[in-house]
Amino acid sequence: MAALSFPDDSADLELLHGIASGDRAALASLYRAYHRRLCQFLTRLTRRAELIEEIINDCFWIVWQKAGSFREESKVSTWIMGIAYRCGLKALRQDGGLDTLSMTEEDMEVQPDLSTDPGEARELRNWLDKGMEKLSVDQRLVLELAYAGGHSLEEIAVITQSPVGTVKARMFHARLKLRNLLPLLANRSTAQ
Repeated sequence: MAALSFPDDSADLELLHGIASGDRAALASLYRAYHRRLCQFLTRLTRRAELIEEIINDCFWIVWQKAGSFREESKVSTWIMGIAYRCGLKALRQDGGLDTLSMTEEDMEVQPDLSTDPGEARELRNWLDKGMEKLSVDQRLVLELAYAGGHSLEEIAVITQSPVGTVKARMFHARLKLRNLLPLLANRSTAQ
């Protein structure tokens, strides 16, 4: 299969080619470019900063080892997110389970401003955060990858090593669950 061209991916691809030839500076550049995005993504798995750092380090160890085998059938970002996803699941299995999650202040910075009233926007983020906690990890991560990460269904399928139909189903069920939970959370909030 011929390599696909992803124009917005050329800088990452160039760094990956450098890594494949043993360029440690290219690895450091790619690490710096992805660290924050991976931290935000992995926060959906665990709040433990030391575990997140360990997962990112494991991810980039694999990037270092496997850069030469990257087949350019997806974007570099999709490939790296897939590695981080699998490293995260492996670390959590070894660590004893999945944590329930909530948004950090840093996560809130990247969220769109849904209201002109800061108090109303904070309340909406809190409801959404509580609703996200009720989703399964797979559902939560699919939404995170799609809405916060901007990944397409096909990219999410590659990252999670799931069929596109499975990704669609997880997204459908996550949205349905949120649609049913958010009014209940809003009512609970106003009753207090």
